[in-house]
Amino acid sequence: MTAVAKQKKKTISKNQAWACVLIAGLLEIVWATGFKYEEVPSIVVLIAILVSFDLIIRATKVLPVGTTYAVFAGIGTVGTVIVEAVFSNGGISFIKIGLVLLLLLCIIGLKLSGGKEAH
Repeated sequence: MTAVAKQKKKTISKNQAWACVLIAGLLEIVWATGFKYEEVPSIVVLIAILVSFDLIIRATKVLPVGTTYAVFAGIGTVGTVIVEAVFSNGGISFIKIGLVLLLLLCIIGLKLSGGKEAH
């Protein structure tokens, strides 16, 4: 098998790449939360970090790196804020809710505009 054929065989679709970004973002919530809460075992944190970055690397071979990273980091940010609000006694302020919703809106916008690069 030629090198070109091997590369074509390993290429994932855009939908699969976005699925990788979503899963990597969810894993980011796990490992970022694990830094604060000792209920998350260190081995789980380590595995989540390694798998999330492997998925992001795979996704960036198909998707624009800036959009991919922004969506990945945004999912992690929104998720960790939600986890913190649920597990902390202080709850969450209205301003933080508004800012998280704004971030979520920006993530959706980046995702929707991800396939429209100028050549």
